[in-house]
Amino acid sequence: MSEPAEPRLSPLLRRDGAVPASGSDAGVAAHYGNLTAEQRALEQGRAVVDLSHRAVVTVSGPDRLSWLTTLSSQQVADLAPGDSTELLLLDISGRIEQAPAITDDGETAWLITEASHGPELARWLDSMKFMLRVEIADRTADYAVLGSAAALPEDLPGQVPARWQDPWPRLAPGAASYAAVPDEEHPGADYSWHLTLVQRDRLVDVVEQLGTQGWSIAGTFAAEALRVAAWRPRLATEVDEKAIPHELDLIRTAVHLSKGCYKGQETVARVHNLGHPPRRLVFLHLDGSEHTLPVPGAEVIAPKDGADPEAMEAERAVGTVTSVARHHEMGPIALALVKRKVDPTAQLVVRDRSTQATDEQGESSGPSFYAAAQELIVRPDAGQTVGRPQGDFLRGRPR
Repeated sequence: MSEPAEPRLSPLLRRDGAVPASGSDAGVAAHYGNLTAEQRALEQGRAVVDLSHRAVVTVSGPDRLSWLTTLSSQQVADLAPGDSTELLLLDISGRIEQAPAITDDGETAWLITEASHGPELARWLDSMKFMLRVEIADRTADYAVLGSAAALPEDLPGQVPARWQDPWPRLAPGAASYAAVPDEEHPGADYSWHLTLVQRDRLVDVVEQLGTQGWSIAGTFAAEALRVAAWRPRLATEVDEKAIPHELDLIRTAVHLSKGCYKGQETVARVHNLGHPPRRLVFLHLDGSEHTLPVPGAEVIAPKDGADPEAMEAERAVGTVTSVARHHEMGPIALALVKRKVDPTAQLVVRDRSTQATDEQGESSGPSFYAAAQELIVRPDAGQTVGRPQGDFLRGRPR
């Protein structure tokens, strides 16, 4: 799906030091002039991120939760008021089309998604109503989204209709882990992320009041760095036209493996029980000696030892970078989707053709290359659970 031609511009872009974000985060600030301080404050639960470009869709009516359960990968029929989870809407081949966050207030289910996916989500849900008692509305014009690592105070100006807490990476009921580490060693074990809906016309008031209570403001660069470090996939970045849940370890939070039928379930069950996902998400530690970062979409290659730039330029890609960030402690990091059979111990290289390296005379010398040490997220043998002994032996220990 394409992004809106005219992104909604946040009034917070008028704050001193605000630098606009681009791509999937166009319309809000990437940062406000101090990337490291913003990231630290956000991680410590003392900063808020403007995500007012995100889309908000509501589903109301007495059949809303049972209906969403029949359409999606997740069991939300018994979602209690105030609880949070996420669900996937798949195509007939099991590829991810939508991945909204969902919370319910007892009367209305609130879905939060990417700006590029909101209108289509509302249209598709409306087309699936049939004779059920549900009503769908796109509420993006009415409500803005704020992100934070800690829950925002209760006494915010105006109406706060919904608050969502990211379940990542805790295993949901009926879920399974595809990760290469035990749950207690998962880098996201301490990851905390909250989305709070506020009235759009009170957005500036909310942020100003938070400022009087000791909260600062951070840009999307800070939020992305914490997300990437926690191995947390995102719809706008990690999901392409071929992505299935298994490749991204989304079986752990967004899929109930024993719920009733839904579109794409056959692929989900077949890969989980009998096969392996064709690709796997990896975490990359990038060479920090460069002053630049590769862009999402850059190619991942697995060159032979000692390969020269000319050989690396001709090397066939084994994957694609999906997200890139500069973490305040780890330095440059990234997420990438690579072929399942890529050697888990191989030293990888990111080849960025979007910016050409130059020699001492300023002449173009081809693509930019970044050494990348891979860290397994989705293990290569994930899936094919039928016939395996009970318990998954991970690092020599039964789970």
